[in-house]
Amino acid sequence: MSDPKKLFIKTYGCQMNVYDSERMAEALGGQGYVETKTPDDADMILLNTCHIREKAAEKIYSELGRYRGFKDAKPDLKIGVAGCVAQAEGEEIMRRQPMVDLVVGPQSYHRLPEMEDAVSRGEKALDTDFPEEDKFEHLKSRPKAARGATAFLTVQEGCDKFCAFCVVPYTRGAELSRPADRIIREAQDLVERGVREITLLGQNVNAYHGHEGGLAGLIWDLDKVDGLKRIRFTTSHPNDMDQALIDAHGTCDKLMPYLHLPVQSGSDRILKAMNRKHTREEYFALIERIRAARPDLLLSGDFIVGFPGETDQDFEDTMDLVRRVNFGQAYSFKYSTRPGTPAAEKPQMDDGLATERLHRLQELLKEQQVAAQEGMVGRDVRVLFEKKGREAGQLIGKSEYLHAVHAEADDAMIGTVQKVHVIEARTNSLHARLVG
Repeated sequence: MSDPKKLFIKTYGCQMNVYDSERMAEALGGQGYVETKTPDDADMILLNTCHIREKAAEKIYSELGRYRGFKDAKPDLKIGVAGCVAQAEGEEIMRRQPMVDLVVGPQSYHRLPEMEDAVSRGEKALDTDFPEEDKFEHLKSRPKAARGATAFLTVQEGCDKFCAFCVVPYTRGAELSRPADRIIREAQDLVERGVREITLLGQNVNAYHGHEGGLAGLIWDLDKVDGLKRIRFTTSHPNDMDQALIDAHGTCDKLMPYLHLPVQSGSDRILKAMNRKHTREEYFALIERIRAARPDLLLSGDFIVGFPGETDQDFEDTMDLVRRVNFGQAYSFKYSTRPGTPAAEKPQMDDGLATERLHRLQELLKEQQVAAQEGMVGRDVRVLFEKKGREAGQLIGKSEYLHAVHAEADDAMIGTVQKVHVIEARTNSLHARLVG
């Protein structure tokens, strides 16, 4: 029997890319590949790319340049680019980096085995189509190896919102929801292999329509899965946060009290320019309804500063929104152009001013995050322990509110939910002791 071929996957960007990389590895497993943690001994290097951050394509070209020596030393080494940069750049990747053997978009990676066969015959392989077939059903089913306590599960892809700054509708395509029965089967399989918490993923996850009850209906079906202890979902759009989903936060014990609900700006003028299709007052009203259903919910959000045309008053409106809502966690970015998006055609803001605003916003968000963590001291929370800590006898897990928690506990508690008492708030985590 020949030795297995080794596959090195480097994953960029969001949780959906993490999920996609797992499925790519499974797809290539049928071709005799096993994953390796280093490119040094790989027979295939696959970069699963993200197009959200600034100069994403150029960073990938730079990364590919680092692998030129690997290809020179091992001519049979296959190099591939997958994901959203692959979708956006297509043949340009092969033109600029001739050593690349295959380029595959995020909707076509179930075709990787056929593409790998073509490369083995000395051909180049490119597939950036939006095929009609369900890629998830064409993939080799997940191997029955044990899994960690948490897992991602993609339920929805693509987006129909067309925010003026975003490339997702162009790289991931239109909104597509997976059928609920297939998601339930995959969840049951994950639980059988040790998973206790599942995070449902989608570019616009609360637009999920693969269940007659929407995302809330899917969550209630997952609530019935024996052995599944926790459910989360990300990323949401305010316009798709329906009452059934809000109610689920107040009544479904397995649905965790954490919600990532990006708003992007606190200025109505900028929200309109962004094509967000909601106002600041509508966002305030939505948050009020959500917190009425689940008062202890920790809210997370996304913000973009320096969007074309943003004035001092627009920025102050964003700061005001942050103060009024009070986010337990948030992600903030300086606007950067994405070719092909409407905002890229507008006059761009002075970079220095945008940087100054970003620092001011991040200081405020950091204050709120620190306050949220310090507010946990003295409280009892329930932690799903996931792994050993750096110190002997210590385990690390996540609270209901997605805070990282360290506590002295027996290794046998990995994969279980335990009640702990928080005794200290640290920079990026909580320190606790077991209760009872």
